[in-house]
Amino acid sequence: MQASSDLSLLTLVTHASVPVQLVMLVLLGISVLSWTYIFSKYAALKRANDQTRRFEDDFWAGGDLSVLQQAVASRRAEHGALARIFDAGMTEFIKARRSASNSDAVLDGPRRAMRAAYQREMDGLESHLNFLASAGSVSPYIGLLGTVWGIMHAFIGLSSMQQATLAAVAPGIAEALIATAIGLFAAIPAVVAYNRYTNEIDRLSIRFDSFVDEFLNILQRQVR
Repeated sequence: MQASSDLSLLTLVTHASVPVQLVMLVLLGISVLSWTYIFSKYAALKRANDQTRRFEDDFWAGGDLSVLQQAVASRRAEHGALARIFDAGMTEFIKARRSASNSDAVLDGPRRAMRAAYQREMDGLESHLNFLASAGSVSPYIGLLGTVWGIMHAFIGLSSMQQATLAAVAPGIAEALIATAIGLFAAIPAVVAYNRYTNEIDRLSIRFDSFVDEFLNILQRQVR
């Protein structure tokens, strides 16, 4: 192992051993995917919150529910998750009201339809969160693997030298520690984003649940 006075980041990465470079490459890929999901999930949740707020304003404005349902059905993507849950329940309610013989049977169909729509919407909102959780928990260990390998490689190189000095071992240890730094760089944003987005999704879930219960109460009053 040649001692080197150039300890710049680029030099350390390019002169790292192949296993350490592979670890860095894997961590770089995880980091890129994490940031991609972080930005896309931020935009998706902001859009979901805005659409939910607008639909709640329209719903509680006191207009005709049939007219609102037709407006939602014509532009489902633009109205958002809560509007699609409402559309599923209202569509089933109209069908059940024509054929069911009692109020319980009329309300059972909308309840099941909205629960199914609710689950689909939640699955969509929670997409890619598992990757962020995995990136946050696994990346430091992947970086540690590269660090351990790099330090081991540096000390093995010292065995062939007659005189071991700090200048000789420093580059090898420095390049190994870069793997840990990259692992933390990949993990920390993923953990922060996962916790924040999970909290936002939980809040949306509560709003959806409350709406389903309130909407069912409105439908129950209509069939009496």
